[in-house]
Amino acid sequence: MAAASLIMDAVEVHAEGEAGRVITNGADFVQGSTMAERFEYCRTHLDHIRRLLIREPRGYPGMCAVFLLPPISDEADFGIVVLEQAGFTPMSGSNTICTVTAVIEAGLLPAVEPVTQVTLETAVGLVRVDAEVRNGKVLSVTIRNVPAFVVGLDVPLEVEGFGTVPADIVFGGQFYAQVDAASLGLELHPSNGKELVRAGALIKLAALEQAPVEHPLNPEINHVNLVMLHSGAHLPGKQARNTVVSPAEGIRIDDPRSWTGALDRSPCGTGTSGRMAALHARGELRLDEEFRHKGILDTEFVGKLVGTTEIGGRPAVLPTIRGRGWVTGTARWTLDPTDPFPDGYTVGDIWGPETE
Repeated sequence: MAAASLIMDAVEVHAEGEAGRVITNGADFVQGSTMAERFEYCRTHLDHIRRLLIREPRGYPGMCAVFLLPPISDEADFGIVVLEQAGFTPMSGSNTICTVTAVIEAGLLPAVEPVTQVTLETAVGLVRVDAEVRNGKVLSVTIRNVPAFVVGLDVPLEVEGFGTVPADIVFGGQFYAQVDAASLGLELHPSNGKELVRAGALIKLAALEQAPVEHPLNPEINHVNLVMLHSGAHLPGKQARNTVVSPAEGIRIDDPRSWTGALDRSPCGTGTSGRMAALHARGELRLDEEFRHKGILDTEFVGKLVGTTEIGGRPAVLPTIRGRGWVTGTARWTLDPTDPFPDGYTVGDIWGPETE
């Protein structure tokens, strides 16, 4: 067997259904003296590794991954960069749950019972996490996320095939366009997956063109990355539901074949954080009020806003998210130098059209 040109060690985890591949030797690949520099290095130099890890034959359309890195800040235990189908992202709630579950259950961080405290460093700040642990098993993970804020409520987007669609443009760890699914004539059900993904791709295209954004602390984070379709106003006794669409790479308004992507299998942590920021701005969610948010598989994250702050002069809220993760295995992923697919591959039966 030929010697591998690339070796990636992983703990495989899922958080409420969303698969997260935690690459424990991420320091072998990522460079930079700050997390912002590391994030930009990944985007500039490591996209081939992102594709290799999460596309076929090693991955599938719903796969995510994390580079686990040594910390830069003395306050942090690890740094993380998240790999998703649409690119690298600075923060992800489900992938944070996967990461914390992995480092504790794999023994990379000593388990302290009943609560192990973990601090992760991201391109948008420190994320502090409490893991409930019993007999070495992580029972739940509570994330104190980075500040979430609203860019605009009911921003009118002209969306192909849907007309004018009001969208909340929010940040919860990455930028989202969030839309009431009912306003699109869609029901949040797994059987409607293709229609939900198509709508999400078209909303993202509209948001990229019509809703410019820029993170006040890291201007490299400067576009709407994901789309959340949700169950509308937060009312007493009404179950809040959502699905988050991660559109395929290379979506184009002139190519309907590209209007595809994958649904987040979890209730989405950064999306829930952004959703809570919008609900608070509307007066529909109080500080310290529990927000139970179900995803497309009926699994649940429990959110709460524990305070307010400012970020770059903009009002913001401090969200927490609680969810569960399960280790599904360990793996050593390799690339043989003779492999004809060094970036992995996609096929149009389940993926969008191939991009350059």
